[in-house]
Amino acid sequence: MKMQLSEIARALEIQDVPDAWNDIEVNNVHFDSRKLLPGSLFVPLKGERDGHTFIKNAVDAGAVATLWSKDQAELPDGIPALVVDDPLQALQTLAHYYLDKINPKVVAITGSNGKTTTKDMTAAILASQFNVVKTEANFNNEIGVPMTILGMNSNTEILVVELGMDRPGQLDFLSKIVQPDTAVITMIGEAHIEFFKTRDRIADAKMEITHGLKEDGVFIYNGDEPLLTERAKEVEADQFTFGMQSSNQLYASNIEGNDVETSFSINLDADKRFEIPMIGQYNVTNALAAIAVSQNYHIKLDDAVKALKHFDLTKNRTEWLDGRKGERILSDVYNSNPTAVKLVLASLAKTETKGRRIAVLGDMLELGEQAQSMHEGLKDSLDPNEIEEVFLVGQEMNNLYKALDGKYDESHLHYYQASELNHLSSDLENLITADDIVLLKASHGIHLETVVNELTKN
Repeated sequence: MKMQLSEIARALEIQDVPDAWNDIEVNNVHFDSRKLLPGSLFVPLKGERDGHTFIKNAVDAGAVATLWSKDQAELPDGIPALVVDDPLQALQTLAHYYLDKINPKVVAITGSNGKTTTKDMTAAILASQFNVVKTEANFNNEIGVPMTILGMNSNTEILVVELGMDRPGQLDFLSKIVQPDTAVITMIGEAHIEFFKTRDRIADAKMEITHGLKEDGVFIYNGDEPLLTERAKEVEADQFTFGMQSSNQLYASNIEGNDVETSFSINLDADKRFEIPMIGQYNVTNALAAIAVSQNYHIKLDDAVKALKHFDLTKNRTEWLDGRKGERILSDVYNSNPTAVKLVLASLAKTETKGRRIAVLGDMLELGEQAQSMHEGLKDSLDPNEIEEVFLVGQEMNNLYKALDGKYDESHLHYYQASELNHLSSDLENLITADDIVLLKASHGIHLETVVNELTKN
């Protein structure tokens, strides 16, 4: 972004702006003083530590202005300060203003599983014809969404934004910030069931993505999910469904896969063959969502085929890596829930290997009262004849450990506390051979990425 400080002040309805602010250009916005670039607007947020205390670091990093909460006793020295009631709210207001100014088409994506992969696939296809900006990393909440918007260049034609949620009302708020032209729901699973209690309530919360949908917008959703098809009847916008069932407007057939890619055909043109560099039928569903979006923007199917074959996937989402012993590692350690674990285990069981299939599973968080039963419920997805070694990490995975007792003998079933990742890494390193495949899957709070780093470092 590029805006004069005086324009930012007007967007925030700040009165009596000094003339000198007309000469100050802001070309970046950030809330982390360690990541500021010269020419930035610093946004001091209050979290575990108050961002206002890092103003000197921000100035030293090249910040040219700062938002400043009016409840602070003194203004900062040596830098223009835009005094606001709440810096976070001001960040959101500024993002809303900038979005209206650039006026791209907005594709908003949510879902219990697959929203990040779908976002990456969608952006890749749309980029074949348009200037596209997409959500980076996990910037999908009240802070991350405004940051994504403010990261757009002036020539952005389509913004592909991922919207996350962990409570009712959150998607309502985010949807009204981004005002999508296209709203997408990938699926309804058990993620965050600790807070919502039932999948019905999760579906209600996911449907909030339509609350900011423009009048001429399109709602695209997984038509295989009865919870969505039922609720979609209440949405007045145009609709388009995708899924595996032939009742959908877009569906897949002739799905084939190996250990590195999956191919499929679609009903819109059975002669075209799509390939994605990922394993699992569930990722075909994500690809269908992306293709559905692309059809709404009149992308040729040939361009979609090319884009999906080599799209850039966000790190640690079913990402194949090479271990230092030569083993192949499937890293999927950003988030986890029962549906996702069962799907990736099913794919692992079908993956060909000369060695063993080894599953490293960490706690699935935010399952609340159902945590024990849902961890135990993974038992049926693990077969010693298909997945020979199982390593379990975390307090909740102890429930699965007990459930697998007898199904796996003690030499092939291993359990660790979440604080024992170094021990886990060492044991894996001693066990693994070059012919093995290792899956690592857990909620981010377990930090299995540290184990991935140990297994892959040179």
